[in-house]
Amino acid sequence: MAQIEQSDGGKKKKGAQKKMSIHVDFTPMVDMNMLLITFFMLCTTMIKSQTLKIVLPTNEEVKKEQQSQAKASEAFTIILDTEYEGDKPKIDPETGKTIHNIYYYEGIADTTFSTNRYLTKEQFIGNVNHTPQGIRKILRDKNKEVMAEYDQLKTQWKNKEITKEQFDQLAKKNSADSLKTRPVVVIKPGPNTTYEGLINALDEMNINQISRYSIELPSHTDTVLLRQYEKQHGETIIRPTVR
Repeated sequence: MAQIEQSDGGKKKKGAQKKMSIHVDFTPMVDMNMLLITFFMLCTTMIKSQTLKIVLPTNEEVKKEQQSQAKASEAFTIILDTEYEGDKPKIDPETGKTIHNIYYYEGIADTTFSTNRYLTKEQFIGNVNHTPQGIRKILRDKNKEVMAEYDQLKTQWKNKEITKEQFDQLAKKNSADSLKTRPVVVIKPGPNTTYEGLINALDEMNINQISRYSIELPSHTDTVLLRQYEKQHGETIIRPTVR
């Protein structure tokens, strides 16, 4: 509380103004601040740091010299690219989503350009009327043996024939079954690809139960394929980095 103290010390001239000193006790204010801090600490919900956890395939069961090798019949390479308007990603007016293009080829890259399908263009479309479309359909067809058993396991789980824990274990074992025909996907983000494009590609790996994939930079061969695609289709793919 505030207190006013009047000083009477010494003789003063007649008519002189009396001097008063004001003393303010801040102890109640400190107590109130501590109560407010305690109140906000108890009533505030702490926000956890939102980070993206990416689980990459393990190489524990693969010999070191084979970690970067794949059979031509199993190899599937996708090159990611994002369309831009000026310095901002281009938005599809119908869906309101960023336009990400995917250029893919199977097996060994055909640099002779003997066929028109040396490089194929696709996009992230997802499911339309519960039917996979775009790159999702392509990847599902490449991993159809694994996906067929995965769908059976999902049905058993929905019918409560197996528990969630059993489903997770069996699904993980199924995706890593070496007796099934499985693709090895090489994901190559282009210089203008956004993080969203890469995340979409990783999501497709999980959705299609693809357990063997890697992330690499585009090679000179990939650039040659894209240049040829530009000539044949009149598109501009390789352009100065805008981000």
